[in-house]
Amino acid sequence: MARLLDGIDSPADLKKLAPAQLPQLCQEIRDEIVQTCAKNGGHLGSSLGAVEINVALHYVFDSPRDKIVWDVGHQAYAHKLLTGRRDRFRSIRLPGGLAGFPERAESEHDAFGVGHASTAVSAALGMIEGMRLAGTPGRVVAVLGDGALTGGVAFEGLNQVGYLGRQMLVVLNDNEMSISPNVGALSEWFSKKFASRTYNRWRHQVKDFLGKLPKGAEAIEIIRHGINATKALVTPGILFEGLGFHYVGPVDGHDVVALVEVFQKLATFDAPVLLHAATQKGKGYEPAEKDAATRGHGLSFFDVATGKPVKKSAKGYTDLFADALCEEMDRSDKVVAITAAMLEGTGLVKAKARFPDRTYDVGIAEQHAVTFAAGLACEGIRPVVAIYSTFLQRAYDQIIHDVALQRLPVTFALDRGGIVGADGKTHQGVFDLAYLRCVPNLVVMAPSDENELRHVLRTALTHDGAVAFRFPRGVGEGVPLDPEPKALEIGKGRVVRAVQGEPDVCVAAVGSTVRPAVAAAEALAASGLAVSVIDARFVKPLDEDLLVAEAQRAGRLLTVEEGCLPGGFGSAVLEALERRGLVADGVVVHRLGIPDAFVTHGDQGKQRAELGLDADGIARACRELAKVRAARGAA
Repeated sequence: MARLLDGIDSPADLKKLAPAQLPQLCQEIRDEIVQTCAKNGGHLGSSLGAVEINVALHYVFDSPRDKIVWDVGHQAYAHKLLTGRRDRFRSIRLPGGLAGFPERAESEHDAFGVGHASTAVSAALGMIEGMRLAGTPGRVVAVLGDGALTGGVAFEGLNQVGYLGRQMLVVLNDNEMSISPNVGALSEWFSKKFASRTYNRWRHQVKDFLGKLPKGAEAIEIIRHGINATKALVTPGILFEGLGFHYVGPVDGHDVVALVEVFQKLATFDAPVLLHAATQKGKGYEPAEKDAATRGHGLSFFDVATGKPVKKSAKGYTDLFADALCEEMDRSDKVVAITAAMLEGTGLVKAKARFPDRTYDVGIAEQHAVTFAAGLACEGIRPVVAIYSTFLQRAYDQIIHDVALQRLPVTFALDRGGIVGADGKTHQGVFDLAYLRCVPNLVVMAPSDENELRHVLRTALTHDGAVAFRFPRGVGEGVPLDPEPKALEIGKGRVVRAVQGEPDVCVAAVGSTVRPAVAAAEALAASGLAVSVIDARFVKPLDEDLLVAEAQRAGRLLTVEEGCLPGGFGSAVLEALERRGLVADGVVVHRLGIPDAFVTHGDQGKQRAELGLDADGIARACRELAKVRAARGAA
């Protein structure tokens, strides 16, 4: 029996189905998402929970003429299946395949590129205003999860929409909202009434009539307050009504036929409307429904029958960091942990279990997390802010203004520093070394292995000032751990591979590139090329004395970093050598890192190889430097 899904290559094909066929289509979409995520990884639970919303939206609205704007994009897998990408869907997150998030360059149906939370309403309002100014027909729908409402950007957008009073539908996909939704019969009755064309028409007629009467404006306000008070008794929507929206819901977000009916009604509204849809993460796939810890975020490969990982991987840097942090929190009750809606992602779920009163999840509110930490530091507490590198970008002003400017001892632990693989452009942690090293009063470090990670954390917690360090996504190096972590001397690197006599090339590496740099040097030794390797440890302050001494001995210096070249570690080294006069003296410096371009999704190892950041790539670069030296020496 042919699947309904196999006949859908565009939203126009979807509209040919009868409403009664939509539940079957939803189940087929769920099956496809589960099978694909089992092999590719991905955001399983969020996508399963939003299938009916996706189907109903595309059934009623006319994408791409009408714009559907997704928040984060975790919910948009079904959207990709319905918009001409069904035949390529099983390539999602793979090298050369579909991106894991909506991307404008990928499809005309992806109205806005996303990957970070709480942006949908603001982007949608910009589109509405742009279409209005250009005279372009069409409607705009913003779809956001309840987690997005923990981010201030979402409320900034909602506030502006309500102020302008533009026609916009906001669909709130609530799968575990902190506001307890009342989905009883009375609430459902009110929702249907508030969404009906009759109510909408009656509202305008009464307003027009009363507006022509003496004291009509006062009567309008009395009626409005009465309606709002009634809604407040039976729904959680008074907050959105206060922001200028007509609140509808909560409704069953898994009744696709009813959702179609509601969307058809709401499409006629000429004012801001928020539809509150109650859903379940992982809907329709029992393992995802039951796994509260991971069902809503990124999963690795798993067995479809059980939902369990296919294989047990070695311990990752995230877990190693969490273990080290718990040790520090055990040593001192002054140490606290803070994250932004990523307890599981940053490993702090361990800290929360052991130290519930000293572990804070502030929601998707990175700016608040940093300033909250600054306030704690003012009172003698030692906060550790654990946030993905890509997400800390959102709190840049707070890092500068609230922490560094005041010389407060806040520690920033940046998970996923460097290449992140399948999550792609929006999640690559390649900018942190550059955007942090230019901030005064901030120490910037990058450990080269898990043992160094423990030392780096101890260093940060004993330093009288702000410190940031980053570590990569993936498993550790498997090195033995020292019995006790120790504080490192600020601004001091180390030589991890020395050579007898004058080296042909010196490699200055930092963080995750140290190990492949050593491997490259050892491989080159077999061919007679002498290469020394420095583990810089610190990007700021640099160990200039060590770098200058080794650069002078070799005459050729190669810097290696898993970060962007503009403004990064290599740039810092060049600046230091220029200050010391080595560039003028003829020391040749070559930099390896991420070029001035966004890195798409793919396999971490392959991408490092393509960028020349693996052992083979570093060895090639060393050979090229050696040739330059020999040629100049001969001249």
